[in-house]
Amino acid sequence: MSQKLIQTQTQKLAQVQRLSQQQMLQVRLLEMPLTELEQSIQAELDDNPALETETTDLPETNPYEETAAEETGAEEDFDRQTEREEREQALDAALENIGRDDEMPETYTRENHNNAEYEEIVYGDTTSFYDKLKEQVSETHLSDLQKEVMEYLIGSLDDDGLLRKDLDTIADELAIYHDIDLQPEAIAQVLAILQTFDPAGIGARSLQECLLIQIGRKPESWLRETMQRVIETCFDAFTKKHWDVIQTELQLSDVQVATVQEEIRKLNPKPGSAMGETQGRNLQQITPDFIVDTDENGKVSFYLNRGNIPSLRVSPSFADMVDTYKRHKEGMNRGEKEALLYAKEKVDKAQGYIEAIRQRRQTLRTTMQAIIDIQHKFFTDGDEADLQPMILKDIADRTGLDISTISRVSNIKYAQTKWGTFPLRFFFTDAYTTGDGEELSTRKIKIALREIIEAENKKKPLSDDLLKEALTKKGFPIARRTVAKYREQLGIPVARLRKK
Repeated sequence: MSQKLIQTQTQKLAQVQRLSQQQMLQVRLLEMPLTELEQSIQAELDDNPALETETTDLPETNPYEETAAEETGAEEDFDRQTEREEREQALDAALENIGRDDEMPETYTRENHNNAEYEEIVYGDTTSFYDKLKEQVSETHLSDLQKEVMEYLIGSLDDDGLLRKDLDTIADELAIYHDIDLQPEAIAQVLAILQTFDPAGIGARSLQECLLIQIGRKPESWLRETMQRVIETCFDAFTKKHWDVIQTELQLSDVQVATVQEEIRKLNPKPGSAMGETQGRNLQQITPDFIVDTDENGKVSFYLNRGNIPSLRVSPSFADMVDTYKRHKEGMNRGEKEALLYAKEKVDKAQGYIEAIRQRRQTLRTTMQAIIDIQHKFFTDGDEADLQPMILKDIADRTGLDISTISRVSNIKYAQTKWGTFPLRFFFTDAYTTGDGEELSTRKIKIALREIIEAENKKKPLSDDLLKEALTKKGFPIARRTVAKYREQLGIPVARLRKK
């Protein structure tokens, strides 16, 4: 019995949600860190004559009292400017052994930073990681659309300078939040330009691509060609430090292998760490968006860092012009009406911008309070092991905000605490559910795993099976494959490679 394929054409009515201009403005301001918001406000002041800064000096207020007043719905005061605190936080040094699994790194690890070192972090006024990239954007011939995409790509980079979002996701985000409809191929063209910026490796989508970009900048030679072959064709062996396999595969002598190894060690797997170099130290400029304080009684409070943000208002002269138009529009000629309609358009835009700033602050406060509520124990003792399982949905459910909103608040924003300055992403940790239904923090499990490996006999390092048994004794009954997964995410090699 044969079947016929019949092609039909039907009409389908679908409801597509489009963000209004005001919503798009709120989204853009929400995802900006403090320093970028300061630049946005200055640009808006330059562009819109109906928007101006307040000049009246208000009396100083206690920041915590002010936060409490704002939470009751009081008008926000941007006049009071707290001293702009810009912290430089040392990033991880270049990996001594680059050969490791290409996993997304932890945004912060406490093993190399104690509280005393945090107290010594330098305050400064140097150019930030993102500012330096944007300076290079201004020196590149790009269309207005390409510049907008480029700035979004720069904002999507991880702290190490790599881009770990896939281009399909970025295309969706640009369409939803910026009303930019581009195919991933077009975004890839802009990304290729970003990858020509300094330092070499910026914008790479993987460790392998990062290293290849750096190798590609070297002058043509046998050494450059051999390094490319190692990373392109022997990358798996390279990550496992199987140089004997690489030597056989590429037919290299002992001297040649040693030379290639030495040159590859000079490459930087985290090019972003070189962007804030000051006085010989790899530092990234960090301006905290939140200042969190914990008193001796364990009470946790916070306020938003105002930086150099002025108080904004609608120009009284423009407001008077609009009021005049409403009262006397019947007796005006065409020229007067056009002038006053222009004034109304600018006033509406200024009011919308001021409202977006207010909404941004309210959303940031609501989100940070929810994070503190869930992670209260960490803020009181600073112990990373006390971080509770917490994902974006947990904060969304607690605040009533959308998950995408929480994601934007958590991106490229930092909280200064008694225990150091942390990216908001640091406070989010997944949960591992045991066979008994108990939820355990993956962060806590990883800390325990690292401690066990650090304490092992390096002559007889523990296999994943033995690590599983050790974790079970510590109260973390997880599967062996989960042990292997977490070990790899921590960048810790298998037992035979840890043997000394």
